[in-house]
Amino acid sequence: MAAMLATRELNLTLDLCLRVGELLLSSGAGAADVTATMQAVAWQYGVRYPETDVTFTSLSMSHQQDPEEPPVVLIRQVKQRDIDYEDLTLVDHLVRDVLRGEVELAEARSRLARIVSSGHVLPRWAATLGWGVMAAGVGLQLGGGPVVVVLAFLAAVAIDLLQAAMSRRRIPFFYRQVAGGGVATLIAVLAASTWIDLDPSLVVTANIVMLLAGIGFMGALQDALSGFYVTAGARLTEALLATAGIIAGVSGGLQVADLLGVQVGRLEPGASDLKEVSVMAAGSAIGAAAFAFASYAPRRTLLPVGLVAAGAMLVSQTVGLGGVGSAWSTALAAFFVGLVSFGVAGRLQVPPLVVIVPAVVPMLPGLSIYRALSLLTEGDAETSAGLLAMVTAVSIAIALASGVILGEYVAQPLRREARRLESRLAGPRLVGPLKVNRVRRRSSSREARD
Repeated sequence: MAAMLATRELNLTLDLCLRVGELLLSSGAGAADVTATMQAVAWQYGVRYPETDVTFTSLSMSHQQDPEEPPVVLIRQVKQRDIDYEDLTLVDHLVRDVLRGEVELAEARSRLARIVSSGHVLPRWAATLGWGVMAAGVGLQLGGGPVVVVLAFLAAVAIDLLQAAMSRRRIPFFYRQVAGGGVATLIAVLAASTWIDLDPSLVVTANIVMLLAGIGFMGALQDALSGFYVTAGARLTEALLATAGIIAGVSGGLQVADLLGVQVGRLEPGASDLKEVSVMAAGSAIGAAAFAFASYAPRRTLLPVGLVAAGAMLVSQTVGLGGVGSAWSTALAAFFVGLVSFGVAGRLQVPPLVVIVPAVVPMLPGLSIYRALSLLTEGDAETSAGLLAMVTAVSIAIALASGVILGEYVAQPLRREARRLESRLAGPRLVGPLKVNRVRRRSSSREARD
C-alpha cells in the first residue's frame, strides 16, 4: 500500500465507509458505534485519522493526505428505511471480514451493494403476521384470555397494514402513530360494545407496546451517554413525537368510547403469583421472538431472543414481588438483558443490538401509558394520578435504556487499543467489531512490507 492513496481509491474508501455507516445508523445503531466502525474500515484500507461526523440525518467524512493539497470531503444523507436485522448482520460480518484483511476494497463495495439491493428476506405479509403474533404475545403477558389474544393479533395486523399504506403515501410518522393508536382503541371499543366478554384495555395496551417497539429510546440514550448530543437530541425528539402520536390516537379512541357510552376500563397492575409470572414470561418470549421475526432477524436468533426476554421478565417480576418499584425492577431486568446479550450475540454471530432490542420490547411501558390516559380522561379528580402514571412511563423507558447500556458496560469492557483507535467512542459497542487491535498490527506490518 502506497504512503499516499490515489484520489480515486480514497474516494471509494470514504464512500464505502459512509454507506456502511448509513445502514448501521438507519437500523438503530448508536452514533458512537457508527463512528468507530467507519474509522476502523477506513484505517484498514489505508486512510489514517479521517475526520468523521455523524448526525441523525447525515454522515460526513473527510481526509487530507497532504497539507498542500485540498481535502477530500464526502457527505451522505441518511435515508429512513425499515429496520432489517438481516442486513445489519450481513454488514457486521462484512466489516469483520474487512478488518481481518480478507476482503479487498472492490469486493467489499460489491458485497455491500448486494446487501442493500437484495431487499427483505421475508415477504411483507409474513412481517405483518409477525407484528400480529407480537401483540398477541403481549396480550398473553398482560393476562388476557383467548379472545384478547385474537383481538390483539387482528388489531396489530390492521395497524401494520394501515401504517404501510400511509408510509407509501409519504405521510409523516407522527400521523401514522396517531392512526395506529386510534385503530387499536376503536377495535377494542367495538369489541366491548358487543356480547363478547373481554377486557378491552388489554387489547389497547398490547397494541401500544407494539407501536412503542419501533421507537429508538435506547439509541437516543446511548448517544447522550457517549457524547453525541446533537444526534441524541434528534432521536429523542423523534421518540417523543412518535409517543405523542400514540397518546393522541389512543386518547381520541377513548373519547369516542366515552361518547358511545362504552366502558373500556382501566388496567390496574396487581400482585402476581408464581403461575402468573410463568404466563407473563411465556407471553414475553412470544412477543420478543415475534418482534425479531417481524424485523427480519436471522432465524437462528428467534429462540435465544425469546429465552432472554423470558428471563428478563422473570427477573423483573421476581424483584417486583419483593416490593421494589417498577422502574428499579425494570432497570435490573434490562441490566440482565445487556449482561447476557453480549455472550448470546457472540455465539449467534450477530450484533448484540439484534438480541437486545427484541428482548426489552415486552417491558416497554405500554401499561403505564394506557393507565395515564384512562385516568386523564376521567376528569380533574384523576389528573394528578394520570400525570404520575405518565411520569412512571418515562422513568420505565429511561430505566430500560440505561439498564441495558450498563449491562453492556460490564459485559464488554473497552480494550486499550480500541480506545486509542476509536478516540470518540465513549460507550459500549452494540454494533461493529470489538477487537480492532489486530487491525492496527496487520496494517502496520503491511506498511512495513510496502
